[in-house]
Amino acid sequence: MAKKLRLLPVVFLLLAGGLHADNIVDEIVARVNDSIITHADVQKGAQQAQDELKERFPSDWQGKWTERQKDVLRDLIDRQLLLDKGKSLGITGETETVKRLNEMRQQMGLGSMEDLEKAARQQGISFEDFKEQTRENIVTEKVIGQEVGAYISDHISEDEIQKWYNDHEKDLAIPESVKLAEILVSTQSVKPGDEGKGQNVLPEDPERVAAAQAKANDLLQQLHQGAKFEDLVKQYSEGPKADQGGELGEFKRGEMAKELEEKTFSLKVGDVSEVIRTRQGFIIFKVLEHQQAGVPALKDVSEKIRGVLYLEKLEPRARSFLTKLREQAYIEIHEGFVDSGASPNQVKPVLVAANTKDDETKQIKNKKKKRFLVF
Repeated sequence: MAKKLRLLPVVFLLLAGGLHADNIVDEIVARVNDSIITHADVQKGAQQAQDELKERFPSDWQGKWTERQKDVLRDLIDRQLLLDKGKSLGITGETETVKRLNEMRQQMGLGSMEDLEKAARQQGISFEDFKEQTRENIVTEKVIGQEVGAYISDHISEDEIQKWYNDHEKDLAIPESVKLAEILVSTQSVKPGDEGKGQNVLPEDPERVAAAQAKANDLLQQLHQGAKFEDLVKQYSEGPKADQGGELGEFKRGEMAKELEEKTFSLKVGDVSEVIRTRQGFIIFKVLEHQQAGVPALKDVSEKIRGVLYLEKLEPRARSFLTKLREQAYIEIHEGFVDSGASPNQVKPVLVAANTKDDETKQIKNKKKKRFLVF
C-alpha cells in the first residue's frame, strides 16, 4: 500500500486554516487583521482536532473532545496571528520547507521530489498547496521557538533539573534491560517460492542442522580470535535484521524466554554469548547496552528532564505570547462564535455597516484554495 503524505504536528494544533474550495459560498466567522476565517475553516479545524484525539486517546477521545471543542476557533486565530508575526519578523520558512519535503521523500522511499509530487497528485492533492501548508506550519513553529522557546531554554537552571529529578525518582526508576544484536545461522528450510513469507517451513534436515551448528561454532571462535561482530553479521547472519547490523532492540527482564534471559543478562557490554540453539537455528548474541535496574544517574537523564521542563513551561508562555498578539491585532468575531483565547485588553474594533452577502462571497472566493492533508 502506498504511503500517504502527512503534515508534522505543531503546538496548539496550528494546522488548519484556508480549508475550503473556491466555489463554496460560506459564512465569515472571524477577521484577523487582513485575513478571514470561515465556517468551513472551523468545521475542518474541528475534524482535524477530533482525528488527532482519536489517535492519541482512542478509548477516551470523546471526553477529550468535550474539553477541546471550545478552542477550535481559538486555534485558528492563533495560527493566523503567528503567520502574521512571522511575516513581520521576516521568517519565510522557504529553506526549511525544502528540507522537510526532502525528509518526507526519504521516509516514503521515493527517489526524487518529482516522485513526491506524483504521489501527492495520486492522492488528489495539489502539491503547490501542500508545500504552502508545510511552509506555514514551519513559520508558526519558528515563531513560537524564537519568541517563546528560546527564552525558556535559556532559563532552565541546573537547580530546577535537580529538583525535578529529586521529585520524580520513582517515575525515573527503570527495570534491568539489555540491548542485543544477533548472528543467526538458520536451520530452517522453506518450499521453493515461499522464501521470506514465514510459512510452509519444511521439517528440519539433520545434516543441515549439523552444518549450521558447525558454522555457528566457527563464527564464535572467530569472534574470540578478534573478528568484528558487525562484519560477521553482514557476511553470515540469516536473521531478519542482518542488514541493520543484527540489532534486535532492547529487552527488559521478563520479556525474553528464561533460558535466553539467563544467558544474556549475565553478560557485560561488548560480550558475546555462547552458541544458543533456538527454533530458528543457532544464535550468537552480543550485548550492546546493559542497563541496571534502578534510578539512572542525573547526568544520564538531565537532557531528558530539560526537555520535560521545556514543554511544561512552553504552553503557558506561548498562551501568554498569543494573548499579547491578540491585544496588538484587529480581531472581529461574528455573532454566535467565541474566541476562548480572547484577552480583556483587546481593542474592540469599531464596527461599520455589516457586509453584504456579495461582499462576504467576494472575500471568501479571494482566499487561496487549499486542501488539508491527513496522512
